[in-house]
This record gives sequence, C-alpha cells and structure tokens, in this order.
Amino acid sequence: MVRQAVLRQGSRYGPASRLSGQRAYEAVFAGRQRQNLGPLTLWLKANALGHHRLGLSVSRRVGMAVVRNRLKRRLREAFRLGHRAWPGAYDLVVVVHPHAGLKPAEYGELLGNAVREAHRRDQRRTGAG
Repeated sequence: MVRQAVLRQGSRYGPASRLSGQRAYEAVFAGRQRQNLGPLTLWLKANALGHHRLGLSVSRRVGMAVVRNRLKRRLREAFRLGHRAWPGAYDLVVVVHPHAGLKPAEYGELLGNAVREAHRRDQRRTGAG
C-alpha cells in the first residue's frame, strides 16, 4: 500500500517510456543531435508521441555488472521523476562513460537541462519561438 501512495498517475517508467529495438536506437543516432554532459552523452530526436522515451547504452568499460546496473537504475529513476516537467517530446539515448556514479537528482538535472536546451534549439530552428 505504501508503494501505491508514492507512485502517482503517470510517474511510472513503463513500456511506453522505453526506447526499444535496434531501429529505434538507430533513428535517434541518425538524428545527429548530441550533447556531451560530462560522464554522459545524450542523443535526442523529437518524436510525435507526445511523451519522452528513454534508451540506455552502458558498455562493459563502465564497470562490472553491479556498477552498470546501479547506474542504469539511477538514470531510469532520474528520468521517471523528471520527464513530465521537460518540454517537447523526445526519444533520448543516454550513452554512459566510465565515472563515479552520481545521485538520481544530479542525473535528472543533467538530463533536464539538456532536453530544455535541445527544445530551445528546435524552437529557434523552426521559428516557433
């Protein structure tokens, strides 16, 4: 019961929030919109779904399985907590580089700032703002 009280409507990281399949990842990489965020590289592509989707790429160079899985959990949590406040609708692929892990709030701040910057660039490019 406690868990249900914590999770609010739309705050889950469910299948609709996941980027899956090789074609989906390739489409984001082909969009060529990339931002380096220190320990992360973020690839973005606008989508027509009306919500953000997240894909993660964490290679073995980052560390052993325990470390990789911990980083992925933190990134998913940062996405889950912050994506509703981000403008636009983007497919995001986060490529993780070796680093000491950050807190989910710090990852959320990095991702949120990058999405807002990408949205501003898109708005300027299309002349809509």
